[in-house]
Amino acid sequence: MDEELRSLTERLRRESGGTAAFERLAATEDRDELADVLTESGQPLWARELAAFRLGLAGDPRAFEALVLLLNHRDPPRCASAAHALARLGDPRTARAAAALATNELRVAYALHPVRLLVRLRAPEAVPALITTLRRRLTPHDPYRRVALACVEGLGSLGDDRARPVLNEALAHPALAEAAVHALARIPRQR
Repeated sequence: MDEELRSLTERLRRESGGTAAFERLAATEDRDELADVLTESGQPLWARELAAFRLGLAGDPRAFEALVLLLNHRDPPRCASAAHALARLGDPRTARAAAALATNELRVAYALHPVRLLVRLRAPEAVPALITTLRRRLTPHDPYRRVALACVEGLGSLGDDRARPVLNEALAHPALAEAAVHALARIPRQR
């Protein structure tokens, strides 16, 4: 069993109280039944999350909208599970949605998992979105250092020369300096 699926199943079993409805949803192989959970009114969040995650792992595009909503949730475990499922889903809209979430200043507190997803996808949207997000985090007393650090590490992993200026700016921030040095070292020099 996929480690993320096992972790999600345990968390949602506790959240649901281990009901028969949960066990049925966790065991079903019927994708239409899972998709119905996403569109039926009155479904609890745990049921929608489980259905979307399982559909995402199966590559079913009906999971996309629900997973994007969960990627921007206030609960970090939901965001992490959604990011994992979106990466496996393979939907071409994923990178654009993750970039929009990562760069939304009104939701920056929830940008960590969209940033990490962009790095994992290595999509064309990744570098510009991470540069934008990191540049905004380089203001004095910005409270979102984890997001900034994820951007620095991600830009190093992506190794794109366009990130060099913002990573040089990050060197002036003590909480980011060491990661920025390592990120810059991973970017090949242009000749």
